Amino acid sequence: MLFDDTYKTIEAPAEGIFRDRGSKFIALAFPISSEEDIKPLLAGIKAEHPKARHYCWAFRLSPDRSIFRINDDGEPSGTAGRPILNILLSLDVTNIFVVVVRYFGGTLLGVPGLINAYKTATQEAMRVATIIEKTLTDVYLISFDYLQMNEVMKLTKDENLKILRQEFDNNCLLELEVPKARVNQVIARFEKLGGVKLAYIKTV
Repeated sequence: MLFDDTYKTIEAPAEGIFRDRGSKFIALAFPISSEEDIKPLLAGIKAEHPKARHYCWAFRLSPDRSIFRINDDGEPSGTAGRPILNILLSLDVTNIFVVVVRYFGGTLLGVPGLINAYKTATQEAMRVATIIEKTLTDVYLISFDYLQMNEVMKLTKDENLKILRQEFDNNCLLELEVPKARVNQVIARFEKLGGVKLAYIKTV
């Protein structure tokens, strides 16, 4: 196989705390599906922790893990976002956003101290998080004539495909999730039915 059809992410939000010389670092990890998820999460965290000094973060997106960004939010360059991201890289997780909220305790920790603090807080959050493996699926819209309903539903059941949406009228529609590894085989079977139209929607 040319691609990996599974990826690891976290099941639900998780939190970890690390303290060093009066400073408190709260790591908050969230599963995300797109960059649009980040702004409201960050706004919510800032509203919840208005007295914090820094909100440093990193995220990784896409099943091929190719999209990532880091933000040091005023900490010395490379001391916050990068250590957070490094933990995500080492665990090989994606579709995840981690913010570390820092309450300053009055003592400067220096570059090694900061790197250690952001890294350790993130490790703590990931330690309590449930890491799950997801299978990459393509979503297809299948349209067919009402008379073909039995054949189409039987094939859907045989291939154990997840139905996301269905409309049964004279013209019927099914929105299905097809595991990426089996896309060619499944499409070939639908095309054999004749008169069935397939349209690719997206990969999830």
